[in-house]
Amino acid sequence: MAHHNYRLYFAGSLVSNIGTWMQRIAQDWLVLTIPGNGGAALGITTGLQFVPVLLLSPYAGVVADRFSKRRLLQVTQAVMAGAALTLGVIAALGVAETWHVYLLAFIFGIGAAFDAPARQAFVSEMVGTDDVANAVSLNSAAFNAARMIGPGLAGLLIGLGGGGMRATGWVILVNAVSYAAVILQLRRMDATELHSPRPVARAPGMLRAGFSYMRSEPKMLMILVLVFFVGTFGMNFQITSALMATDIFDKGATEYGVLGSALAVGSLAGALVAAGRTRVRVRLLLVAAVAFGLVEIAAGLMPTYLTFVLLCPLLGFSVITVLNSCNALLQVESDPALRGRVMAIYMTIVMGGTPLGAPVIGWIGEQYGARWTLLVSGTLVLVGVAAAVAVRALAERRVGLSVPQPDRAGAPAF
Repeated sequence: MAHHNYRLYFAGSLVSNIGTWMQRIAQDWLVLTIPGNGGAALGITTGLQFVPVLLLSPYAGVVADRFSKRRLLQVTQAVMAGAALTLGVIAALGVAETWHVYLLAFIFGIGAAFDAPARQAFVSEMVGTDDVANAVSLNSAAFNAARMIGPGLAGLLIGLGGGGMRATGWVILVNAVSYAAVILQLRRMDATELHSPRPVARAPGMLRAGFSYMRSEPKMLMILVLVFFVGTFGMNFQITSALMATDIFDKGATEYGVLGSALAVGSLAGALVAAGRTRVRVRLLLVAAVAFGLVEIAAGLMPTYLTFVLLCPLLGFSVITVLNSCNALLQVESDPALRGRVMAIYMTIVMGGTPLGAPVIGWIGEQYGARWTLLVSGTLVLVGVAAAVAVRALAERRVGLSVPQPDRAGAPAF
């Protein structure tokens, strides 16, 4: 917070994140209000929103390294605002159909695909390398404070509006307006205080160079394998929470919103704890990932709505510890000239796996019941931990590393 530009960014992103979480709840509820839709439609909507991340994020990383990240972020925020505005108007008029939601979720995803790598890499430009870990954790704290406020507020407003399609539309319109906060704060920043590397000139093979760089780093490979399993199978909370709330506990929009807020309580706590760390170790990352898998399995076994709510903060705490640790490690370890591409590849794996996992998890919920969405997800996260450790060991053997390498402070990684 000592950095002027970061203070502006933090304030704007907090407002926008509240709106984003309100839309996530409203969009899911909108899908369920359209006759004939269920878990599969919910999974397809989520998948379509993340398909562009899977397809475009690597190229978006090249764009982030070639142009001003501050200006690029203003463009991506405007694209997402436009998609939210269109969906909100259609729903508020009561004429939304499933294909409308699918199409606008896809357009929203295009904006998010170009936004994510630029936003992640922009953190180090605002605060410098020494404060990256702290800034990543504070970003996460803002995101999860919004996650705590947004879903509950969205559920309350949808309930007050009658719980139907028109009510979801007005909530989505609130998100469309919230993007103005980020755009305004980005424009107010002092460019002379940014630690911006010189934009990389266009050259053949820029994307391939990013992949080659990450393949040569065993620790980075391990992180990519781990976040693939966590992002693809473990983080489908929009689907699992909606199905548990409606199918298992027979609850409505307000109670569904409470689940999102409960997850955010744990995530916010995890982010604030992480903000006090000056270093991140791989051991912490792996322990948190194992804990996340086990807690997710336990959540699928909860007998009542109350016990499920009480376990949600542990889910949030463990998963945010995994993601923050991965993010900080990659930013600190990566070459500044390649950081946009490194973070793009990372975001491709974290968010791009959702189009693969969300429809599968939604199908499991329809065929075998909501509880199995959590049981299967947690089990696959544990499989991912084992696979990540094995991949790192093989990569170290390939490059001639027989023992874990020390981190930059000289302490062992494990």
